[in-house]
Amino acid sequence: MRIPTNKRLFWYLKEGQELDLESPGHVDMYVQQVLSRGRAEDIREMLRVLPPETFLESFGRVRKYLPKEVRELWEDGLGIAGGDPKGNSRAS
Repeated sequence: MRIPTNKRLFWYLKEGQELDLESPGHVDMYVQQVLSRGRAEDIREMLRVLPPETFLESFGRVRKYLPKEVRELWEDGLGIAGGDPKGNSRAS
């Protein structure tokens, strides 16, 4: 599935660029930007577009790049509080 980029979130991409949500790299970029810089409506749209498992897998990969406050909010909200999205504890 391809989606157009929102210029407010993806100002650094060329005009008209699309994200391929079949590509884990594109999904990760989408999740990271929306969680870091998105508005409530951007988050709602992301959660509507991405299957829950895809979102959780991507969050597990990108959360180390999120601002601390954003990461902690989502970890708490997802019930993983420092563990991984699959429920395993963090090793460090």
